[in-house]
Amino acid sequence: MDNKQIVELTDKELVQELKERRTLLNKMKLNHKVSDIENPMLIRSNRRTVARIKTELTVRRKNSAK
Repeated sequence: MDNKQIVELTDKELVQELKERRTLLNKMKLNHKVSDIENPMLIRSNRRTVARIKTELTVRRKNSAK
């Protein structure tokens, strides 16, 4: 998911996507600890997507507070 897609989502959709991505990230990390996953780069991309979503939520909260 790139920044353009994230910006187009509503606040509720962003919160829901953040929950889903965090859950997926935790599962991927656990699976990677137990046995190697097929593509460990997915962990990195998922972690970065979580950060992008959190950044967008923070920007929106700051803009609405002004």
